[in-house]
Amino acid sequence: MDRFDAMQAFARVVETGSFTKAADTLHLSKTTVTQLVQQLEARLRVKLLHRTTRKVNVTPDGAAYYERVLRLLADMDDAETSLSCAVASPRGRLRVDVPSPFASMILVPALPTFHAKYPDIQLYLGVSDRVVDLIDENVDCVVRGGEITNLSLVARHAADLPLAVYAAPSYLAQAGRPDHPSELELPHHHIVGFAWSRTRRVFPCTLRRDGESIDVQGRPALVVDDGNAYIAAGIAGIGALWMPSYMAQTYVARGELIPLFSDWQLDPMPMYIAFPQNRHISAKLRVFIDWLVELMAQHAPVVSRPPLGIGADS
Repeated sequence: MDRFDAMQAFARVVETGSFTKAADTLHLSKTTVTQLVQQLEARLRVKLLHRTTRKVNVTPDGAAYYERVLRLLADMDDAETSLSCAVASPRGRLRVDVPSPFASMILVPALPTFHAKYPDIQLYLGVSDRVVDLIDENVDCVVRGGEITNLSLVARHAADLPLAVYAAPSYLAQAGRPDHPSELELPHHHIVGFAWSRTRRVFPCTLRRDGESIDVQGRPALVVDDGNAYIAAGIAGIGALWMPSYMAQTYVARGELIPLFSDWQLDPMPMYIAFPQNRHISAKLRVFIDWLVELMAQHAPVVSRPPLGIGADS
């Protein structure tokens, strides 16, 4: 038994949930894939997979082994791609986690250009606003907004997102249009709160104009921790909300959201690409980060000085 082939076959069965699909992606017969997994189980003396006529499920031992196998396969792939002949054409898997609105509005639409340039890189994209343990979940890098505090991560300051306050026409018809940010604190006004998943604190809003500064907390009618749900709540008229301009521009053009306080400025939100400090920066990760920085610069270039230190709480 070739242990590398067996581990690769096992990992592909877990990812596809099927021996047939795994065989197709590996260009092997189903019989060969089945035998490789069986030989691996025999060598380890543990059951890695539960098989039925309709479904394949990973066992608890199999799930733990799968995470270790992924790291080993990734390390082997990095060793190969670090060779000079491979650096020119990086290949292999990348596991990336990004916020949901950023994925749907910016990253995914631009991916054809990335794949055209690097056709041998397989991107596994996690789309969430949750805290991600990069080591335990075997994630290569994350994209996150806000200040960075996790000192186990290295972060690259990639963009500063302009922010603004918005509300749906239906909300303004019911509550009235505020002329001053302080009016959002009045009892008849509500906001939609965005809670950072790492702290559960609602993201505050600071507005500035001609030397005047005001912090708005508002009265949340709803608090969410997902960007897409946040936008949907604002469009539904649940309350006013503040968010990056790129997230709102389509809805403003459709008349579903209306900008408020146009003569006030909000501090931009810094965006970071973060990865573990102790992880080797492979050729495929390096080219992806460079491409991503260029992409983000098209939508929101760095306009403020990056904060000192490193981190991205993720």
